Amino acid sequence: MAFLLNKEENDYSSTDFHFPTSRKALIIFTRNPEIGKCKTRLAGIVGDKNALEIYKILLQHTVQITKHLEVDKFVYYSNSVAKEDNWDNTIYRKKKQEGLDLGNRMENAFADLFTSGYEKVIIIGSDIYDLSREDLEIAYQNLENNDFVMGPASDGGYYLLGMKKLEPTVFKNKSWGTNTVFDDTMTDLKNKNIWKLPVRNDIDIYEDIVGLDIFQPFIVKQ
Repeated sequence: MAFLLNKEENDYSSTDFHFPTSRKALIIFTRNPEIGKCKTRLAGIVGDKNALEIYKILLQHTVQITKHLEVDKFVYYSNSVAKEDNWDNTIYRKKKQEGLDLGNRMENAFADLFTSGYEKVIIIGSDIYDLSREDLEIAYQNLENNDFVMGPASDGGYYLLGMKKLEPTVFKNKSWGTNTVFDDTMTDLKNKNIWKLPVRNDIDIYEDIVGLDIFQPFIVKQ
């Protein structure tokens, strides 16, 4: 069923922006690509300029695996909504993240879309180079018969979380950015039906790019 969402002050879209798909939505959390403000741990070795270029590659990869996905797609920016960038305004609705910490911002994004009428909502970041469109399609398929879907990251966090109704507990009392986040979230959901995707590696530190061909121009020569 196609439907039109009301235009809000903190998003950018044309006034006749209609989504042609179903009640499924994808939230993409992204950081505004500004030099010195993204992939800071990686920048400690490759430098700020190269870290920015690496992040731009990750953003483009996320565009490629999501743009043809048959769900409604929302990009939530960390600082400010960009009117013209990699995210096509006719494909992605654009909003700004709101909240005091990562958990609060994710909770608000989920609440926003559930309030808008969506029935299956998945969130991803924009720095998982080995995430594929097939992974996302499988996640939506398995959300049909499960309460939640989760994609564990190799660093102990998660790269994907999906649900059919808002579960606020998963966003609270977490040490975000640490290796306990996935396990702590699983504890919150211990009585729920959960489908787990394969472990994927997000790109945060230098070791994460060393074995990937596309990032070889940024490898520091010994």
